Amino acid sequence: MKTLIKNIKELIQVRENNVSKLSGKQMSTLPTISNAWLLIKDDIIEDYGKMESLPSLKEVTVIDAAGKTVLPSWIDSHTHLVYAGNREQEFVDRIKGLSYEEIAAKGGGIINSTAKLQQASEDQLFEQASIRLEQVIKMGTGAIEIKSGYGLTTEAELKMLRVAKRLQKHYPITIKTTFLGAHAVPKEFQANKKEYVNEVCNVMLPKIAEENLADYIDIFCEKGYFDLEDTKQVLEAGKKYGIRGKIHVNQFNAIGGVQLGVDYDVLSVDHLEVMKEEDIDALKNTNTMPVGLPSCSLYIDIPYAPTRKMIDAGLPVALATDYNPGSSPNGNMNLVISLACIKMGMTPEEAINASTINAAYAMGIEKTHGSITKGKKANLIITDAIPSYGFLPYSFGNNHISQVILAGKIVE
Repeated sequence: MKTLIKNIKELIQVRENNVSKLSGKQMSTLPTISNAWLLIKDDIIEDYGKMESLPSLKEVTVIDAAGKTVLPSWIDSHTHLVYAGNREQEFVDRIKGLSYEEIAAKGGGIINSTAKLQQASEDQLFEQASIRLEQVIKMGTGAIEIKSGYGLTTEAELKMLRVAKRLQKHYPITIKTTFLGAHAVPKEFQANKKEYVNEVCNVMLPKIAEENLADYIDIFCEKGYFDLEDTKQVLEAGKKYGIRGKIHVNQFNAIGGVQLGVDYDVLSVDHLEVMKEEDIDALKNTNTMPVGLPSCSLYIDIPYAPTRKMIDAGLPVALATDYNPGSSPNGNMNLVISLACIKMGMTPEEAINASTINAAYAMGIEKTHGSITKGKKANLIITDAIPSYGFLPYSFGNNHISQVILAGKIVE
């Protein structure tokens, strides 16, 4: 089966040769072709070029994209999409003046979501997560990472990851899963956090590895949650099973987690709202991708990751939604890109690169996703008729997506 998209006003993120990630000044370049065509064979990008070079084709489905822009679909490398219920009461509490930490201290936060999730069946979780997943697909997301971390018991963590794997079987979107058992300390382990970390590493992880439920392992390295020693233990346990690390780090405090993540060659360090010079220096010339989560900053009113400073220091940067019920109940990558430009000082080119190529790297799928490259997955966005790609972050809060193509097929 072949599909031709023709009369494309501008084909965005065209890379003749695959690029694994973009760093520093490289992020300001976004290659495009005006008045273009793109040919899809099955679920793969087969060819593309300017309209004057369009070959004669037979037996193809034709999409006329006159006046429209085509680009690779967004990649969301950090979400907590599988959860039960919501936490709108905490939203009200924050409006009334309570901090994130104060809400957690009175039984809110992650522990609130944990109680709801443990009571939900796998089918109920799948039904709720399906609705969210369908919403983000419509908003242009073509690949997504889904973490556990609201179970905090062996059975509940397994349940979350099974749901994420089940979603992959039912939807054409690319999904990677991450085991985040060390997301918070359950009430019953408050007096003995070390015992819980041992539970994560020696009880939960072996069963998750046995069922092949996790592509990555993660931990919330933060004051009041898990310290550097806990983080080392979890990353070491992941290495034992061949599962690479990703870390929540530097959200509220800089406690050395970035350097530790680099030492363990983690795929990404995520949040980074509080960054010291030594954290930026630690990330230079490494294989670790810094990931900013601006919608979390917007929602709980904390600083934004200093991505402008990081890019100017020569680092790569990726962007993600942090979609979760407590600190970012929104999976809209279009909003993330707008916030990156408005609040983090990134240019449209940098924000788009951070949400495609670099985000693919942060998910470990850069060889197959993130750019218009022959042989890559045909996961694409066709926009409305817009004046330029800069209009996407400019017109914040609006959805200018006309069609979404996943695995070579139009999503109805």
